[in-house]
Amino acid sequence: MLRVLLVTDTDKPIGDLRDALARLGYEMLAGTATPQALHSVVQSERPDVIIIDTESPSRDTLEQLAVMNATAPRPVLMFSHDANQQLIRDAVGAGVTAYLVEGLATERLAPILEVALARFAQESQLRERLAQVETELSERKLIDRAKRLLMDQQKITEHAAYANLRKRAMNQGIKLADVARDVIASAESLK
Repeated sequence: MLRVLLVTDTDKPIGDLRDALARLGYEMLAGTATPQALHSVVQSERPDVIIIDTESPSRDTLEQLAVMNATAPRPVLMFSHDANQQLIRDAVGAGVTAYLVEGLATERLAPILEVALARFAQESQLRERLAQVETELSERKLIDRAKRLLMDQQKITEHAAYANLRKRAMNQGIKLADVARDVIASAESLK
C-alpha cells in the first residue's frame, strides 16, 4: 500500500482528494504539509508519493521540491491552475513527475498515479545507471593515471604497468581502482 503525502499552499479544502485516494487504497499520511515543511515531513514520514495541490507553484515550493529531489527523490504529482509553459518546465526541473492543469477528476486519479510511479521508477533506473557509469569512468581515469605514473617511474610499457596494478589488486584483495588511488597517493606524497 503506497503512502501518500498531500501538500497544499491553497486555502481550499482537499478532503475530497484525500477521500478519493483513500477509496483507491492508498494510505494517507495524517495532516497536510505546507511547501515550506516539505523536506522535513518527507524525512520524518517517508511517503512513497507526494501530491501537491496549488493555484500556481511558488518559487519557494519549487526550491523545496528541488532540495527534496536531491536528497530523497519521490514521485511528485502537482495539480495546478497555472498552465504557464515555463512554470511547468521549472516544476519538472525541480522534480515534479506529473504536472496536471485543472480538472482533477477522481476517476482519472488512479491511472495518473500509476503513470507517475512508472515514470519515476524508469527515471530512478536511469539515474542509477548514470551514477554507475560516472563511477566507472572516474575509476578508469584513476587507473590510467596510475599506469602513466608507473610507466614514468619504472620505465615500463602500458601493458606491464596494468599487469603490475592488477597483480597488486589481486594480492591485496582490493579493487583495481583502490590500488590506483594508492599509487597516485604515494606519487603525490613524494613530490
